[in-house]
Amino acid sequence: MPDTSPLQQAPVSLGSLPQELMPASALEGIDESTWVDVIQKMDEVYSQLIDDEIELEKKNAELEQSQQFIFSVLSAMSDVLLVCNERGVIEETNAALCELVGRTDAELHGTSLYELLADPLSVERARTVLGNTNPARRGEGLELNLFDAQRQSVPVDANCTPRVAASGRRVGTVFVARPTAEIKRAYHELRSAHEALKRAQQQLLHSEKMASLGRLVAGVAHELNNPISFVLGNVHALSRYSNRLRAYLAAVHAGEPAEQLQALRGKLRIDHILDDLPSLIEGTLEGAQRTADIVNSLKRFSAMDPEDRIPVDLNEVIKRAIHWIGKGAVPDFEMRWQPGPPLMVMGSAGQLQQVLMNLLQNAQDATAAHGKADKLVSIETEVVENCVRLHLRDNGPGIAPEHLSHVFDPFFTTKPVGKGTGLGLSISYGIVEHHGGVLSVCNQIDAGAEFLLELPLAH
Repeated sequence: MPDTSPLQQAPVSLGSLPQELMPASALEGIDESTWVDVIQKMDEVYSQLIDDEIELEKKNAELEQSQQFIFSVLSAMSDVLLVCNERGVIEETNAALCELVGRTDAELHGTSLYELLADPLSVERARTVLGNTNPARRGEGLELNLFDAQRQSVPVDANCTPRVAASGRRVGTVFVARPTAEIKRAYHELRSAHEALKRAQQQLLHSEKMASLGRLVAGVAHELNNPISFVLGNVHALSRYSNRLRAYLAAVHAGEPAEQLQALRGKLRIDHILDDLPSLIEGTLEGAQRTADIVNSLKRFSAMDPEDRIPVDLNEVIKRAIHWIGKGAVPDFEMRWQPGPPLMVMGSAGQLQQVLMNLLQNAQDATAAHGKADKLVSIETEVVENCVRLHLRDNGPGIAPEHLSHVFDPFFTTKPVGKGTGLGLSISYGIVEHHGGVLSVCNQIDAGAEFLLELPLAH
C-alpha cells in the first residue's frame, strides 16, 4: 500500500500530543496509561490488518498461478474439452475444441452443445447422457460426430463425466473427446500390416516345411520304388499271360479238336495263369494303393494347414515322423519309441508332424556329427494332469551352454553354411506355442540333449 496510508503511519504517543489535541476525558482525570493501552491495541489491530493484507496478496498470487496452470493445461490438451450445464449450455471449452470447430471460446460460451453435433443420432446420444439422473461417477463413453470448421462431420470418442456441486446435485457434464479418424486410419494400417505379417509367417512356415521335405527326397524315392517296381513286375507278367490267353482263345474260336486244345492248354500253362491272375491283380492293386498313400501323405505334409484345430492322436504323428526321418537316416541310426494309448491333442496334424520331424532331424544330425558308432534317439510320452509330455533324447554331444538360450532364436544355427537355415527350431517353437503348448531344451546329465514338448490334452 502507498506510504501515505493512515494505517502505515507511526503511532503517536499520548504524551507528545499538544494540550489542545488531547481528549477531553484525559483532562477529566483519566491517566496516561489508559491511553497507552488503547494505542497499543490499535497497533495490534493495525499489525493484524497488515498481516492479513499480505496473506491475502499471497493467496491472490497463488490463485492466479493456479488459474494460469489450469489454463496452460487446458490449452496443451490435444483432446477436446467441453463443459456444459444440465441443459447443455456450454460453460467452458479448451483450445483443441475451438480449433476443431473453428470458433473462439467467447463465441462458444453460452451456446448449446447440440449446435456442434453433426447428426440426429449424436444429438439423441447426448440428450440421453444429459438426461440421466443417476450417472456413474466414472462417466460413460459414447461416439459422437461434431461439425468441424468446414461444417464437415468429424467422429470423436467421448467420455462424459457428471459435474456435481458440493450439495451432491448434478450441475452439468464434462465432455472429453478425441477425434477417431486418425486412430481408425492407424488401426486399419496396423491391421493390414498384421495381415501381411501373418501371410509372410505362413509362407516362411511353408518354406521351412518344404525344406524339411526336400531332405527326405532320397527316402521318398526309395519308398516309392518298392511298390512301383512291384506293380511293374506284375504288369509285365500280366502282359505275358495275356499273349498266351489270346493264343489259346484264337485256337478255341478256330474250332480246333479237343485233343489239340488240351495239348495247347498244357503247353501255354493256362491253368497256372488262371490260378495266378487273382494274386497278380491283388498285388498290383496293393502296390498302387501304397503308392497313392505315400503321395497323399506327402501332400498332407506339404499342404498349407488350415487354421481350424481338430483332435489329433499324437502317436500317429510320431509314427509318421519316425517313418519319414527313418527313410533318409544315416547308417546305424536307431530310433526307439513304444506307442501307448491314444494321446489326443487339439491341433494340426501336419504342423505337429513338422515339429517332430525337425526335432528328429536335428537329433540325427547331432549324433552323426558326434561320430559315435551307436547313434540313438529315444522318444517317451507321458500324461501329467491335463498335459501330454513328450521327451526326445539323443546320445550326441549335447548343446553348448552358451548356445542353450539361443536355440529357438530365428536364423541361429551351429551347422555349417548350407546345412541349416536356423529356422527349424524357431518355427517349431512358434507352432507349439500356437497350439497352447511349450517347447524347451536342456542337456542330459550323462550326455546328449533333451527336448521336452508339452501339449494340452483334448477334451
